[in-house]
Amino acid sequence: MKQWGFFAMVGRMKHITRWGLMRNTMRESLAEHSFDTAVIAHALAAIGRDMFGSEVEPGEIAAAALFHDSSEILTGDLPTPVKYHNPEIRDAFHSLESAARERLVGMLPDELRPRYRALFSYDVERPEFYRYIRAADKISAYVKCLEEQKSGNTEFDMAARQLRDAVAALHMPEADYYMQHCVPASGLTLDELQNNAQAAEGEVEESL
Repeated sequence: MKQWGFFAMVGRMKHITRWGLMRNTMRESLAEHSFDTAVIAHALAAIGRDMFGSEVEPGEIAAAALFHDSSEILTGDLPTPVKYHNPEIRDAFHSLESAARERLVGMLPDELRPRYRALFSYDVERPEFYRYIRAADKISAYVKCLEEQKSGNTEFDMAARQLRDAVAALHMPEADYYMQHCVPASGLTLDELQNNAQAAEGEVEESL
């Protein structure tokens, strides 16, 4: 019986640790980052569609976001300062990423390869929508920095500033909205979040 290893390989994202050069108070795996990015990308697409009139499908965006760093299953998480040190290293790593993605696609039956290859190629085939994933990737990393800072870890101070500026530089209304109205809640305690939810429920009841 033929066995296809794609999903087992994707499951190994939980063993890959991000922020390898940084002192972390909380370990973040590639699987955790991919989930967070997919949730945020879905939210950005929903905000874009329902609040700003963009023609985008949040579910499709979220699916592609789940696999946006899938090549790192095979390449590992190369630190950003190394990855973008110069054009030669950047281009070589992009070629390595493409080869890794194609190897992953090869772990699927022929009937499924086109569907997953399209998800893996979102940055090339759907650049007008990939911007949601790119923004979500940066916001997810920014929230990670905030969590580290809240734990008293100053190691992430510069990264937080750089990521905040990078999101602003996208000039993306959906990302600006999320940063203003959604990100601050990530710094709340569980009790504060519950109180926030109760207050929101009260506002809904008053409006009925």
